[in-house]
Amino acid sequence: MLDVIDIGDRSLESYRGIAPDEQLDELVRVARRLRGARILHLNATSYGGGVSEILRACVPLLKDLGLRVEWKIIRGDDAFFQITKRLHNGLQGAPGELSETEKALYLGNAQLNAPHLSEDYDFVIVHDPQPAAIPGLVHRSGSRWIWRCHIDTSHPNPAIWDFLTPYLRIYDAAIFTMQNFIPPRFPIRRVGIHPPAIDPLSPKNLALPRELARRILEWIGVRLSYPLVTQVSRFDKWKDPLGVVAAYRLVRQHIPHLQLALVSSMALDDPEAWDIYEKVRAETADDRLIHVFTNLVGVGNIEVNAFQSLSDVVIQKSLREGFGLVVSEALWKGTPVVAGRVGGIPMQMPPGTGGLLVDSVEECAEALLHLLSHPEEAHAFGESGRERVRQHFLMPRLLLDELRLLEALSENEPVAAPTESPAHGTGPEEALLAGNVGH
Repeated sequence: MLDVIDIGDRSLESYRGIAPDEQLDELVRVARRLRGARILHLNATSYGGGVSEILRACVPLLKDLGLRVEWKIIRGDDAFFQITKRLHNGLQGAPGELSETEKALYLGNAQLNAPHLSEDYDFVIVHDPQPAAIPGLVHRSGSRWIWRCHIDTSHPNPAIWDFLTPYLRIYDAAIFTMQNFIPPRFPIRRVGIHPPAIDPLSPKNLALPRELARRILEWIGVRLSYPLVTQVSRFDKWKDPLGVVAAYRLVRQHIPHLQLALVSSMALDDPEAWDIYEKVRAETADDRLIHVFTNLVGVGNIEVNAFQSLSDVVIQKSLREGFGLVVSEALWKGTPVVAGRVGGIPMQMPPGTGGLLVDSVEECAEALLHLLSHPEEAHAFGESGRERVRQHFLMPRLLLDELRLLEALSENEPVAAPTESPAHGTGPEEALLAGNVGH
């Protein structure tokens, strides 16, 4: 049996005065036309990553709008998640192939989970590669199936992509973060472009009183009399935590008492995280100014909120990135960001907004030193970033994009353009993201 994730109640009206009113009003209008629709969100984990954070916010809000929504997670053992992590890496371009045994294990997991999807839904939204093969094994009974890809698949490993592609052909639509993430020869005709979003009312993003935030960080050993830079991300090679440490050490040559916090959440579907964690611990064990925290030692959403709120600069030195919700989280708190120029990050930080984009360890160190040495400029970056997030990357905008797609599918119409979606390039002259792509 699939695990049904229990969530609390939420009210869309709570976002008045936070998200733009025009988005909220349009969301109510579109939801009214879909009222009573049965929707299932299906993914692999209920905690530890951006997908679960998005679902924890969007599912109760969809219910508040009159839709019948469930969130379920598939079951799998460690061997399955080892394989899907390799799928994930391969879709982002990492080399390697799956053996015939691994392919059989992946498909076997789909066969084990598929019989537990016997309920009738109008729409089933399947997130990422872990459950991707399931719809070909269930009775569809008129439901529409949507594959939501949260990762950068613009240049996938051909062997991995050729394995996954046949299982995608059965879907009615797909959703990507950016248009240029759509792989070549993509088999699904309808494609919506929906950048992710953060929930400004989650414990991670609520405004914390500054004194409370200080007490939280001091309680876990951070010295706020010293400057602080932080990266919040999974322990994942694509997040380059060792590169963050290297950049930090370059800056320490100029700011001797600078502190670095690496804050991570360990997730069920990411077995590689433990290997990266051990490497980070070994590299930083002798440095008392480097703090390494995970959710397994009592560091949760409130602590992350405090780190993002009180850090002088937040880092997100990704080498590949689907979107990077932590960038919008930090900007929402008015904190400037130094981040890799990859994936959906430039969409959040166009020139002059939010912080500085970098392409190497040396550029990361240079950008950190510049912002730490120019606090007024850093503050201006943070303020401009907060307004950009308010306009483009809060949860109501994402819900509106999703419901417009569902409405178009229910009426067999072309997929509507996303709601005020920002350009996905780095210049303001770039075109808005297209909402429907034919392949």
